[in-house]
Amino acid sequence: MTEPVEREAACSCGQLRIRTTGAPSIVSSCHCLECQRRTGSLFGAAAFFPRAGIVAIEGERSTWRRQADSGAWLAFHFCPKCGSTVFWENERLPDIVSVAIGAFADPHFPAPVRTVWTRTKHDWLGFPDIPHHPESPATLVPR
Repeated sequence: MTEPVEREAACSCGQLRIRTTGAPSIVSSCHCLECQRRTGSLFGAAAFFPRAGIVAIEGERSTWRRQADSGAWLAFHFCPKCGSTVFWENERLPDIVSVAIGAFADPHFPAPVRTVWTRTKHDWLGFPDIPHHPESPATLVPR
């Protein structure tokens, strides 16, 4: 019997940490303008874990809320010392916790299986041959 995989994601200074167990429900990337602003990069990448797969959250955190295009409220949890977003929650998906893939600092982390909001993807950015969605309709949300 294989033991569940336990992983730890952390902010840049290491103060805020989240530990997960098991595989994510889905791994996805997003090119919406809000993810671009949040990350300071061309897209965001997230692993969606069942809340039951969250082993621990340690450290001080600040929270910033915003409303998504879907109308749902998102709560982003970030380190008040270094500012790195580590994880977030969607009020419409109370059983899911989204964790920034980069916070795992693991080059072997599973790759995204889809990418969303490609209508605002940078034209010159090549992306893997996975399903591309111009927006993020509710049917694409992990359950």
